[in-house]
Amino acid sequence: MVASVTKSNPARLGNIHFSFPMFLLKYVRQLTCLFVAVCILTGQTLAEDGEFMEEFLKREYSLAKPYRGLGFSSSSQWDLMGTTVVTPDYVRLTPDQQSRQGAVWSRIPFILRDWELKVHFKIYGQGKKNLNGDGLAIWLTRDRMQNGPVYGSKNHFLGLGIFVDTYPNADKTHDRTFPYVSVMLGNGTLSYDHERDGRPTELGGCTAMARNAIYDTFLLVRYTKNRLTLMVDVDGKQEWRECADITGVRLPTGYFFGASSATGDLSDNHDIISMKLYQLTVDRTPEEDDEEEVTIPRVDNMQQFHVEVEEEGMSGVQLFFTILFSILGLGVLAVVGLMLYSRWKENKRKRFY
Repeated sequence: MVASVTKSNPARLGNIHFSFPMFLLKYVRQLTCLFVAVCILTGQTLAEDGEFMEEFLKREYSLAKPYRGLGFSSSSQWDLMGTTVVTPDYVRLTPDQQSRQGAVWSRIPFILRDWELKVHFKIYGQGKKNLNGDGLAIWLTRDRMQNGPVYGSKNHFLGLGIFVDTYPNADKTHDRTFPYVSVMLGNGTLSYDHERDGRPTELGGCTAMARNAIYDTFLLVRYTKNRLTLMVDVDGKQEWRECADITGVRLPTGYFFGASSATGDLSDNHDIISMKLYQLTVDRTPEEDDEEEVTIPRVDNMQQFHVEVEEEGMSGVQLFFTILFSILGLGVLAVVGLMLYSRWKENKRKRFY
């Protein structure tokens, strides 16, 4: 019995040895087919969405750790302004103190046509919700290093402004939750209206709970083929959420990137951790390549983005006090009128004696 078992072992091993490669080959073919199918479907999806593009980090336009020589040497690519300080971990535009302004600006004019900017920032402080301010701005503008009332930079600017607004000035409208991120394109004549939180000139925006967040907070600005897309990642999901998508945006070249912030009676720490600029390589048609360059920023059909801000009617309490004081005022006028009339009648009677 032992001998017969021993003789059958080589045959069995031979069968296993022969079938094992066939087993592997079968499943390798299936896995290969599955991989090719996934690649084809993914490629089709990306092509349909228009998102298939290459990106290259442009260090000359980027601000990232370890911030060597930032603003302190002739070879630096960024300038500091106001209360801005540099630490090993962040560039602080303003501290959590009242009446501060700070900014950081690129020294190199920007000449790329298709690009993507990823901003890692942090806003936090001791103030309670809606008792903090004012926010920060990301810029691509013609003029740089100029103080002003718009988050620490000049008003009536030429270029692009992305605003992270943490304080609701026009809180009576109740049409949005703060912090709020918005986009504005300045042509040199438009004014950012702080009292209405920039609504009249806003091209798009969204709520982004970026203040005192327990997660890292990011903005992404993409500009390609005259289309501006703004996305946020502020809730720790590590995925982008669309905030604004604007077509027909015309931006000149030769402008400068920057970031600024300001505090007033209310304050916060406003930190920039990194600003990474990527050049995008996209396919263009001959017509798109031959597009005329603009000298003043504009948006096709600007009127479609005009925001009408309706004034809210008086509340019940306001209406009550308005009526009450009106009645009291009329009562006082009536009493004064009666007193004057009585005195006039008395004087008239005395003239007859």
